[in-house]
Amino acid sequence: MDYDFISLAAFTITQKAFLATIILGIASGMLGAFVVVRREALVGDALSHAVLPGVVLGCIMCHILEIDRNPWVIFTCAVLIGLLSAGTVRAIEATTRLKSDAALGIVLASFFGLGLAMQSGLKEFIDNRAGISSFIYGNTSMISDADLSAMFWTTVVLVLVVWLLIRPLLVVSFDQGFAVALGYPVKWLNFIFYTLLTFSVVVSMQAVGVILVSALLITPAATAYLLTDRLCRLMIYAVGFAVASGVIGCYGSLHVESIDIPTGPLIALTAAVIFGLVYLMAPQHGVIAKSLKVLRRRQRINRENTLKAIYKMLENDGFAHDGVGVNDLAQVRKLSQEHVKRDISRLTISKEASWDDERSGVYLTPTGWKRAVEIVRNHRLWELYLTNQADYQADHVHDDAEKIEHVIGASTVRRLERDLDFPALDPHGKPIPSVSQVMAQQGKKVAQKGATGY
Repeated sequence: MDYDFISLAAFTITQKAFLATIILGIASGMLGAFVVVRREALVGDALSHAVLPGVVLGCIMCHILEIDRNPWVIFTCAVLIGLLSAGTVRAIEATTRLKSDAALGIVLASFFGLGLAMQSGLKEFIDNRAGISSFIYGNTSMISDADLSAMFWTTVVLVLVVWLLIRPLLVVSFDQGFAVALGYPVKWLNFIFYTLLTFSVVVSMQAVGVILVSALLITPAATAYLLTDRLCRLMIYAVGFAVASGVIGCYGSLHVESIDIPTGPLIALTAAVIFGLVYLMAPQHGVIAKSLKVLRRRQRINRENTLKAIYKMLENDGFAHDGVGVNDLAQVRKLSQEHVKRDISRLTISKEASWDDERSGVYLTPTGWKRAVEIVRNHRLWELYLTNQADYQADHVHDDAEKIEHVIGASTVRRLERDLDFPALDPHGKPIPSVSQVMAQQGKKVAQKGATGY
């Protein structure tokens, strides 16, 4: 068995390509999680372009040393140039008024232009077998045994360092000021992070290319970010999405005859498709989930407004009746009868109201009474709070109370009651109802009628 972690002689080109995409998926997914959390996506993009001069320099060094293309020589030169570009960005930020986005743009364009200039101007020092174009556009079929071995060991080092420094890297990623207070060497940790990020970029270059490596670095991590709020889980998801994107893109490029697209762009497109699916269907942060959440909130507010309107109609009548007519409710709510009937139907589904025998009137159930009193109480307490504590005029508090009544919690209501010394009337002289008292009164009425419902 070869010392380079495994004997690759029996592996086909396709198997090596799949293995390479898995390795680079692990490297880019793990570091991409930190990049997304630190909100430094442009740093990954800048590094991916800035290392091109290092790749060309590595090929030149191989020519000067009269050796075949050596991945370790290219890797070393690319990492050094990558760290130089990161240091240049920091230097520009520290010595000028320019912000990080401008500094990154300058370094990205300058270093990438330098790499292209070196590739064109120093052709006589570059072996034709170096395959620099594969570093620019990506080509998994060009990955040699030595390249694969370099990818593997670099990724092993990357995983070990992240595992050993996971806690300090986590703290620095979220709050550098807090990390300083804890005594962490933030500058050294940032240097280690950018070194690891450069490793990840260089490892991924030959599979997806300099131009598209940021897509595999950022897109899977951004996809994972929509699914979880915990960094460890984020890294696992990001690695999974990166590996899946690499394997699917590699398979499509190498085995699907109808797809005549290089591996790099196809991997990037696959990652984008996975992101699009998660963007739409993520359980918490997906577009569909958010739309459903907004729809449910609107329906709840609409139901509560209907309950409040029914309560106020009964209150204005001195609670002489148990229910209200649909026509009267439609006039109070300034809605059509069809709209009001749909609202009542939703209340019956939630067991907060019930129809009369002719479906021309509506009665509140005990659950409906309780929620109606809570909404009215929230509204009037907030109006009183704004007039007493915030010096609002009594005729300017209704709109604010209309919004807050649906979101105010029980603990906030109790605090308002204490701060206002358990008031009985709102700024307009209307009683602030007590849930326990109203429910007790309704219970007595039910007992008097010998009824079991409404």
